[in-house]
Amino acid sequence: MHYKRKELATDRVFSLVVNSFLFISLVIVLYPLLYIVACSFSEPQAVMAKKVWLFPVNFDLVSYKAVFTNKQIGTGYMNSLYYMVTGTVVSVLLTMLLAYPLSRKEFYGRSVVTKLILFTMLFTGGTIPLYLVVRNLGIYDSRWAIILPNAITVWNVIIARTFLQENISDELYEAAEIDGCSDIRFLISFVFPLSGAIVAVLALFYAVGQWNKYFDALLYLQKQALYPLQIVLRNILIINRNTPSMTVDVEAAIRAQGLSETIRYAVIVVASVPLLVIYPFVQRFFVKGVMIGSVKG
Repeated sequence: MHYKRKELATDRVFSLVVNSFLFISLVIVLYPLLYIVACSFSEPQAVMAKKVWLFPVNFDLVSYKAVFTNKQIGTGYMNSLYYMVTGTVVSVLLTMLLAYPLSRKEFYGRSVVTKLILFTMLFTGGTIPLYLVVRNLGIYDSRWAIILPNAITVWNVIIARTFLQENISDELYEAAEIDGCSDIRFLISFVFPLSGAIVAVLALFYAVGQWNKYFDALLYLQKQALYPLQIVLRNILIINRNTPSMTVDVEAAIRAQGLSETIRYAVIVVASVPLLVIYPFVQRFFVKGVMIGSVKG
């Protein structure tokens, strides 16, 4: 009985330490986000005077007016949505088409192919060879230069292959084969419908990657009409360049010293909204996808 009480007290202390650590970590992660949102809705002078800590000071939407009246930001937003949607569809389709044959025991030489794929995860040709490949393929300065070069992630292929090995039984494949079902028909009629969880996880991974991608656009795009939102955001945050179109409809606010500062925060908020909207719908699949291949007791 004394041992049980001692163990219970130890567990309480452990839980207290863990919860305290998690709470501190939550505050460290959450406060910058709240600060950015508060600054984006605050008056520019209040932001420059460092009066904003947690809540907006002198609530003002002038920065959002500047953001949504800027044609460059609007074009970048639509481009990023296009890259995210199209790139996610292409990446998920190619990943599943590669993972499925690797999951089948009947695929001759799959171990060799798997090793070759893993080799590309450890060693790459580098930026310059990839740049030359993009130019020689004729997709330089086009939308496909953002979607195709990194359409497949090796780690996602391994996750998808493991999922298919564990959830698509050999008996199901054999029964379909007896009925004369081809591999393509089996993939479309059985594999995809039974792989909703892994498809959702892959879609989340690829969508986040496509939305946050800016280095590829920096290398392969010259036309500003094709720039994703992240390039526009980079120009505002790093280069600190505000185009005349950004403030043409809020000319009175240009005189405010902190307008460019609040615009930075507003753009960050606007750029984060799509992923915050998508994540709750795929959260339940995310946990299952992370647990794929883990040791279960």
